[in-house]
Amino acid sequence: MTEDGGLWTVDFGLRTLDFEIQPALTFPTPFDNLCGMAKPALGRGLGALLGGSPVAKPPGPALVSITSTDAVPAPESAERVRRVPLDHIRPCPLQPRKDFAPESLRELADSIKEQGIVQPLIVRERDGALELIAGERRWRAAQMLGLPEVPVILRQADDRAVLELALIENLQRENLNPIEEARGYSQLIGQFQLKQEEVATKVGKSRTVVANALRLLKLPDPVQARVRDGRLSVGHAKVILGLATEKLQQTAADRIFKEGLNVRQTEALVARLQSPPPGQGTTAAMAAPATRDAHLARLENQVRERLGTKVRLRYAHGKGSLELSFFSDAELERILQILGVSTD
Repeated sequence: MTEDGGLWTVDFGLRTLDFEIQPALTFPTPFDNLCGMAKPALGRGLGALLGGSPVAKPPGPALVSITSTDAVPAPESAERVRRVPLDHIRPCPLQPRKDFAPESLRELADSIKEQGIVQPLIVRERDGALELIAGERRWRAAQMLGLPEVPVILRQADDRAVLELALIENLQRENLNPIEEARGYSQLIGQFQLKQEEVATKVGKSRTVVANALRLLKLPDPVQARVRDGRLSVGHAKVILGLATEKLQQTAADRIFKEGLNVRQTEALVARLQSPPPGQGTTAAMAAPATRDAHLARLENQVRERLGTKVRLRYAHGKGSLELSFFSDAELERILQILGVSTD
């Protein structure tokens, strides 16, 4: 191969090939295109962040430096934490939690004394004051310590949103006793005309859980008090609900507490109270050992929990009856839906 004035000749033996080398041409590659696309996008992102709309410039060898020292103010956030006097805050009447254990509050107060209030209280403006949405335990502990002010986050919320938020917060932290939980559900249904399914969706529970919780409110007040303070379990309470009258329910609760009956023993007791032997009254049934088929009582309880309503199961020699109770058109419709029966 020889060169003559920029013309190159290649000798292949039988023939020769002449060609001229021109200055190199450059062609954009797909990677170059991607880089070119990325730069304006980055410029727009910086513009949005800094508050301007800079125009992307072709890349050059020189480095670009920002010489301005003017700070660009960030937009004010609605979730900004602020400190307010403690006496400007009042509890919310919609708060579903009513019982606050003194020893638990003292432990929280000791923690706040050492570490401060880590999580701000959530409040809303109401009638010239700040009303708690979430954080009443922290507020009470701060009162115990005599703190002059506390951190808060101010939110705009109506009564329904406040109740939902307070209920969800307490349920997630398992701070509510069963009766408080049931009353929270009842308040959402009664005050805001929600259905059980809607309440269940809002609080992240199944409809059956909500229905069974609401049934606890049908117990007489003394029995509810025992459930509220933990002397009677929810399992015991559900079985007691199988009794027809408040007097029987109260009597059964007394015996459970006095004798320390477990849930299965309670099922047998309730079964005997429901169907006392001929010639025996309720008093005799209470005194006699509970001999009704415990398996039958357990089945009745399972149906009651599944349907979320009062159930009566009678059985003898392969025959019997299953009685379901409802107390409103909506409850009847709900039970029919569970059973797969269409009302259309």
